[in-house]
Amino acid sequence: MSESPESVRRVAVIGCGTVGASWAALFLAHGLDVAATDPAPGAEARLLAFVAGARAQLAGFGLRGAGRLDFRASAAEALDGADFVQENAPESEALKRPLLAEIDRLLPPRVLVASSTSALLRSAIVADCARPERVLVAHPFNPPHLVPLVEIVAGSEAAAARAAGFYRGLGRRPVILRREMPGHIANRLTAALYREAVNLVAEGVASVADIDAALCHGPGLRWAAMGPHMTYHLGGGPGGIAHYLAHLGPSQERRWASLGRPALTPEVRAAIVAGVAEEAAGLSVAELEARRDRALIEILKARVTVVPEPADAPEDHA
Repeated sequence: MSESPESVRRVAVIGCGTVGASWAALFLAHGLDVAATDPAPGAEARLLAFVAGARAQLAGFGLRGAGRLDFRASAAEALDGADFVQENAPESEALKRPLLAEIDRLLPPRVLVASSTSALLRSAIVADCARPERVLVAHPFNPPHLVPLVEIVAGSEAAAARAAGFYRGLGRRPVILRREMPGHIANRLTAALYREAVNLVAEGVASVADIDAALCHGPGLRWAAMGPHMTYHLGGGPGGIAHYLAHLGPSQERRWASLGRPALTPEVRAAIVAGVAEEAAGLSVAELEARRDRALIEILKARVTVVPEPADAPEDHA
């Protein structure tokens, strides 16, 4: 059985920072009611402001759902009547572990609880839950109301399938890990790339701006259409990936051997900070975020799926 937006009418959003607020906007745009809570001072005002802007962006995709947003003073109040829970507390096992245990205690057994953790292991954060089988990792990429990826780490095939069905119904692209791994999939890939980007700065190979440009104006364009395995499959010509690995695999191994293992020394950090400031050209973080979101929206509208997505994601489990 898979979950669907039709079987979920009310979502509890626990934690309303950037990720939680973005989730809330997505749920609302699909017509789901949201009960949100966050103990931080001023959280409600920030949530309302973010949701207003995000819902305007989503309206450009035809998503104009009229879900109701209520801000609640406590997690217990937000959880009352929830059909699905999206937890977005800060990235700390010491915070998430007791919070998930409390959420698990307060909910009926069938309600799924999804944690938006980017690096923590599911086995660690569910350790105190009475019903850990219904608690899963559902890691989005920021901002989740625009970026479709959701990485799922679950304790059973049934929980993974239910969660994947729910997110797929909201236009997301769930991927299911067969076993848990620190950083899941996408953050491990981006960490590997960023390590070499830092190494290129540390080695004085190019400026921060040119390193960023090399990615955005080169492989980044292809990666928006297909991943590295499929990209190299095409790089092998008519022989595909088998030909590529047989003939160009050794050159890959030589490049792997030359990749750096930089340390974030004070000098390297200073070089990166100065390079980012130069590349930002005086724009604030908020202005850069707005520029990023405009670009994401245009990419999403123009994106052509070269390799068709499967109708249903495989129901593998962690």
